[in-house]
Amino acid sequence: MSDEPTRSDLKRIDQMTDEDIDYSDIPEVDAAFFETARVVVPPGKKQVTVRIDGDVLEWLKGQGRGYQTRINAILRAYYEAHVS
Repeated sequence: MSDEPTRSDLKRIDQMTDEDIDYSDIPEVDAAFFETARVVVPPGKKQVTVRIDGDVLEWLKGQGRGYQTRINAILRAYYEAHVS
């Protein structure tokens, strides 16, 4: 079974009011949160052309929507593991 919502799920969500949403598992944000909070601005993205093996590309696309975001996440993880 897919984790992606179906059209009927989206329609139901669109009809929900704020009172219908259960926030009980989300901690309240208080002053203590802001003592350690920091603003993180992701670096800007640039459009490039990359040649990727066909089987790798098909596998990434087969994981569902957002394959380009996944490619970026894979490259970022590699970069962060190797940057000094």
